[in-house]
Amino acid sequence: MSAIRLLVLGAVRQHGRAHGYQVRNDLEFWGAHEWSNAKPGSIYHALKQMAKEGLLLAHEVAPSTAGGPPRVEYEMTEQGAEEYFALLRQSLTSYDQKMDVLSAGIGFIVDLPREEAVALLRERIARLDQWRSAVTEYYTPENGPGQLGHIGEIMNMWVHSADSEAAWTNGLIERIEGGAYTFAGEGEPFVAVLADGEPNPYAAPR
Repeated sequence: MSAIRLLVLGAVRQHGRAHGYQVRNDLEFWGAHEWSNAKPGSIYHALKQMAKEGLLLAHEVAPSTAGGPPRVEYEMTEQGAEEYFALLRQSLTSYDQKMDVLSAGIGFIVDLPREEAVALLRERIARLDQWRSAVTEYYTPENGPGQLGHIGEIMNMWVHSADSEAAWTNGLIERIEGGAYTFAGEGEPFVAVLADGEPNPYAAPR
């Protein structure tokens, strides 16, 4: 799974309708250009590709003031919403996703009901435990990585990664169950997008 589709769909959804520069600006505001493949070229390509797939509806609006072609604004379709929530749920449960995918999922987690978010994170912990058990069939952390030569350091890294990710996920669950953040159906959501034309203090150098 690629993080860019989830990020772009999520950004469009938060605006209702958004043009490519707005989506790019939002992703840079979230720092996604630093921790994912959300670079300008991939953002505009994703918008056009998902419009072709029927996930986004493209609207041509007034021509640019510079005299260029009409600006295109994108709106999420019903099919796009289904894809968005499928990607979001997958990003939160799969233990083997890249960090950018999990980061994107956490960024949009409040679009889900609180109870569902907790259930998905618990599923992620269960999958991490299963993965850890599979690794420790061949490697026992108690005996140290040296039991398999330097190759044991790889499994040592995997086990430590599973343990740290499970601990972090459990902490997030505790915060969510303790009432942190505003989830779907609970009231006004946290505003995480910039208004059109609002300066972005975290923008990547142009």
